[in-house]
Amino acid sequence: MFATMQDLMRPPAGMAVDFTRPAGEPALAPMGGVSWRIFANPVSLFIGGVAAVLLELAEPSVRSGVWDHSSFQRDPAMRLRRTGFAAMMTVYGPRSAARELIAHVVRMHGKVRGSTPDGLAYHASDPRLLDWVQATASFGFSQAYHLYVRPLSAAEQSGAFAEAEPAARLYGATGAPRSWNEWQSLLAATAPGLEGSDILADFIRIMSDAPILPRPLRWIQRLLVRAAVDMSPEPVRSLPQLQGRGLRFGEAAMVRMMGRTASLFALPDTPPVLAARRLAAVS
Repeated sequence: MFATMQDLMRPPAGMAVDFTRPAGEPALAPMGGVSWRIFANPVSLFIGGVAAVLLELAEPSVRSGVWDHSSFQRDPAMRLRRTGFAAMMTVYGPRSAARELIAHVVRMHGKVRGSTPDGLAYHASDPRLLDWVQATASFGFSQAYHLYVRPLSAAEQSGAFAEAEPAARLYGATGAPRSWNEWQSLLAATAPGLEGSDILADFIRIMSDAPILPRPLRWIQRLLVRAAVDMSPEPVRSLPQLQGRGLRFGEAAMVRMMGRTASLFALPDTPPVLAARRLAAVS
């Protein structure tokens, strides 16, 4: 099971990067930092990624940009792998390659614009929207690790946001939160504009049923989606489309067992292992 989930951490076809080169080149995130632990766990990575998208889809402008200009509906598995790979690059990739990837994404964002169903114009390069997307990712991944793998101290929770700042600034999210308190402030400021939608329900259905894990493991996929709903902060967790879709009695313990067990497995060709080899190499 864990080997199958770790496949999601590998680069998708056409996006291969050698995480072992250039020898000694640091990543955007510090080796040994909290991010290096968080992103090495495929269980919390999956849960955190789903939770981040739930928060993104609750924001009307981000929702329209994501749903109208991405492949979530057509190929959710590939979209998940591409998004996960981008996260792997910001944490483990050599800085030069990470900057090149982010520059490409920024150019793509420059082409994404439109209007919400309510007629509100949006642009994917809007710093306000970029701040929210970056913040939800930092929250999702770190909180999933905190709840379902190993508890993080207050300093480590803030550290996850601080370590994401170099990548966030390259994306254009110059106001993304740099600590847990700043995240709480942004959430409080954004909460009045968050809302439910049919798209939110569609996303839950897609992530529960899409062939992301093999069919015999699909029950685990649905369990992890419920874990993502369960960890979502208010007011998102109580939106009509998410009510009753969280974890059931006894399932939180099951997810924690999976998350902690996954920490014991480290396949040799995944980004964290390859990046450690790069940084241990003599230039």
